[in-house]
Amino acid sequence: MKNVEIKLTVFTPTYNRADLLMRGYEALKRQTCKDFEWLIVDDGSTDNTEELVQKKILPENEFKVRYIKKANGGLHTGYNTAIENINTELCTCVDSDDYLADDAVEKILAFWEEYGLDKVAGIVAPNCDLDGKVIGTFLPNQKTINLIDLMAGKYKGIYGDRINIVRTDLYKEVAPVPTFEGEKFFNPHWLHLKICQKYDFLVCNDCLRVVDYQPAGMSNSMLRQYYNSPNSFREIRRLYLQFKNVPLKFVVKNCIHFSSSCFLAKKAKGIFKSPRPVLTFLLCPFGFALSRYIKSKIKKGQANSSFTKVKD
Repeated sequence: MKNVEIKLTVFTPTYNRADLLMRGYEALKRQTCKDFEWLIVDDGSTDNTEELVQKKILPENEFKVRYIKKANGGLHTGYNTAIENINTELCTCVDSDDYLADDAVEKILAFWEEYGLDKVAGIVAPNCDLDGKVIGTFLPNQKTINLIDLMAGKYKGIYGDRINIVRTDLYKEVAPVPTFEGEKFFNPHWLHLKICQKYDFLVCNDCLRVVDYQPAGMSNSMLRQYYNSPNSFREIRRLYLQFKNVPLKFVVKNCIHFSSSCFLAKKAKGIFKSPRPVLTFLLCPFGFALSRYIKSKIKKGQANSSFTKVKD
């Protein structure tokens, strides 16, 4: 392994996915540019993940690899641990069930070398599926984009999974992701949206990450996640309701979800802590109805997985 200045960290939070981790490792071995570090954050795996890393991956010394094992806490806590330990200029998450395109590192570093500057947060690019097809649509043909505008639906017809390559210093400014005891579902995209309250991302329309859908993945069964992690989802909706100049439809939807999370968390008085308290209060009957619907579905065991995978 040659001695170079490493500007990019690829970090992978993982839990009991040793078989898939190897697929991601093989993809990193195929990279046309090896000027990166791979940080594996093991979220308390009980399979042979640690043995695989210690006896197979580290001894091969294909590129710089670091391995950190922590107590199980959920994907967002894996982000927190990774961000705390990253020292490179840029970093990006590649989940254990996904992997980078063979030329992704080379393209990321070249793109940042040409267009990167202090006024942007990093790079956003579309993901593709196992057949190489873009998941959703390409991003708008423009230099930069704000992920809040993208999520709030200001770009009609633009949707899908994306990868974010982020300036590490900005991650450290907004981290850690909030944690709540007993709750393991907090979408770490919260970090990117916090950053986008001040910064835009550069647009790169090359597919850099290959996404594979796992039946037991975090994106599976959103209703069950709402039910099991109501405080986490309330905190996420709190952020959404702080956004300025977003469509009314977006605000209404998140007021309802905010109050629903309050009811699910058995903290109804929290409705008045909404960033938009009056509208949230007026819509709380709909939030209560949503919370009852979620409870009934969970009790009947009918929470399904017909939701699009949310990538950060």
